[in-house]
Amino acid sequence: MHPFRVYISQFSLLTNEEWAVIEACLVKRYFKKGDIILASGQLCRKLYFLQSGFLRFYIDKDGRDITKFFTPSPYCFTAQKSFANDIPAEESIEVLQDALIWEMPKEEAFGLLKWVNWSTFVRKLIQEVQFNTEQILEDIQNLTAEERYTKMMAESDPILQNAPLKDIASFLGIAPQSLSRIRKKYWSESRNLT
Repeated sequence: MHPFRVYISQFSLLTNEEWAVIEACLVKRYFKKGDIILASGQLCRKLYFLQSGFLRFYIDKDGRDITKFFTPSPYCFTAQKSFANDIPAEESIEVLQDALIWEMPKEEAFGLLKWVNWSTFVRKLIQEVQFNTEQILEDIQNLTAEERYTKMMAESDPILQNAPLKDIASFLGIAPQSLSRIRKKYWSESRNLT
């Protein structure tokens, strides 16, 4: 079964007819580590399915990259505000690990909303994205960078295995040197517990 159909089935089951129409809208693309899928200022006109790879969403603030979040595979993604409102994207999307991505043009993604099961998938996916975004904001508001790092370690967050330390530090809102101190303290305390 196509990986995107498997992914969709977690949210909504498709008929074979529906899948045939969806599959006809998809274009397969490969991206290399370091590629930019979407640059800040561009219009996002595609819905993407990340079959394999790892991505970083970031903004440029006064010449510095600020990591907003990461996307592990498999996952469906887009630059949501740009995609929905036809405005330039605020963020850039960078490939951190070689990626296999299925693209769907915006017009076709919206056209598929007449199919109940696709519409259900999109609605539930949006709810999941909103929940994840709220969780990130809640953690930023209520936890220190050290507590967020400890939580990532406890949850075996894929960010820790797939993102460079400078990007993890940016995501946590701290300098790389501060992350080095937090990591050293974490491992020191972990050894003392064993």
